[in-house]
Order: sequence, then structure tokens, then C-alpha cells
Amino acid sequence: MRRKLVAGNWKMHGSLVTNKQLLDDVIKGLNGVRDGDFAVCVPYPYLSSVKNLLQNTNIALGAQNVSQYEKGAYTGEISASMLNDFECRYVIVGHSERRALFGETSHIVAEKYVTVQKAGLIPILCVGETLEQREAGVTERIIEEQLTAVIDSAGIESLCKAVIAYEPVWAIGTGRTAEPEQAQDVHMFIRSFISRQNSNTAKELIVLYGGSVKANNAAQLFAMPDIDGGLIGGASLIASDFVAICQAVGN
Repeated sequence: MRRKLVAGNWKMHGSLVTNKQLLDDVIKGLNGVRDGDFAVCVPYPYLSSVKNLLQNTNIALGAQNVSQYEKGAYTGEISASMLNDFECRYVIVGHSERRALFGETSHIVAEKYVTVQKAGLIPILCVGETLEQREAGVTERIIEEQLTAVIDSAGIESLCKAVIAYEPVWAIGTGRTAEPEQAQDVHMFIRSFISRQNSNTAKELIVLYGGSVKANNAAQLFAMPDIDGGLIGGASLIASDFVAICQAVGN
């Protein structure tokens, strides 16, 4: 049976002081909660301090991005082996903001995915469509193309050691959220697409929803049969909201 996962994506937010305040409250709120897995993906400068704050807790550490290169003259880049030094467990790859704002193609995302797994880390692979693509009726084609780039590079079985996050780009940071049934339809498509290639992988695959999950809609979303948790943006910066969302995996 798949365990649910809730991962916070802090994006470019935080400070040493506010991070500690936030995590103190989150750790306290999730103390003893065993119904799912939890993580926070934090900006690079805070990996060390957050690693120390998360010691002996039920919350794993993650990064928001990684270089596709193992080492070399790539000023400003961070390698997967460096993330390993901080005991990261998860790495987000292919987030819609990386694709749209920084020009990451599906080919680059696939390279990063391979690099992350080679280092023994778990990629959280983001896929999803824009509003224009949804309205054009090409949601499934876009997601299939994004997944195929990774499968062609790493193989279908690699998804057993990965997490997929479906993020409808039109629902990120806009306050708009796909109805639970809408989200379920896409999650079901993702699992069906994988199942056509390997049914066992599809059964094991963890697929998160990443479109403006809130404390007041998390339980409904997580109750859908193919939604295995959430990749949480803004709500992960508010301790009470993030804790409530994490607790929703047991409802």
C-alpha cells in the first residue's frame, strides 16, 4: 500500500530566524503523527541549519533544484553529491517555475532526474499544464510528453524510486484549485499511462497534487484514490496550515 507524502516547497522564502520559528511549530504539531511521510524542501543556504533542526524528527529534508552536472566549472550550480552531504532525501526537479522562468526543457529535467537518482536521492518530478494548454484540451498530451522524456532517459522502473507531483500551472499561487474530481482525473491518467508500460510500477508510484492545496481542501483531495498527498507551496510557510494539511493524510 502506498504511503501518503506531504512535502513543503518554501520556494525563495525564509530566514534563519523565521525558519526556526516555523519548524519549531511544525515539528511540535507533527510529533507522533505516523500516518504519512513529511518533508520540507528549502532554499540552498538553509540546508545546514534546517538539517540540524530536523534531527530526530519525522520530517525529511529536501532541496528545490539541482544541477544536471556532477561537478565542474558551473558557477552557481549545486550538485546532487553536495545535497547528499546535507542528508537530503528529496529533490524537486522540473517545477513549473523552473520550466517557465528559467527555460528548463523536459530534456534538462530528465537529465536532472537521472543525476538525482544516481546520487541515491529521490526526485520529486513535477509535471503539469498551463491554463492555455488546459483550455486547448491538450493536458494529457503535455503530461505524457513530460513523463516520456524521463522514462526514455531513466526507464519506467525508475519511477518506483521517485515521486511525481502533478501541478496544474494555472492553480499555483493563483488561489484557484482544481476540484478534487478534476485533480483525480489527471492523477488517474498519469497512473494509467504508467500502467500501460508497467502495471507494478503504476501501483507503487506516489503521485502528489501540487495546485494550491490548503488546510480546508486537503482532506477532500487526499481522499481521491490516485492522489497520494501534496506538494505544498504557500501553505507550507504557515505552520498551522502545513500541520493541518499533513494531518489530513490520516483522515
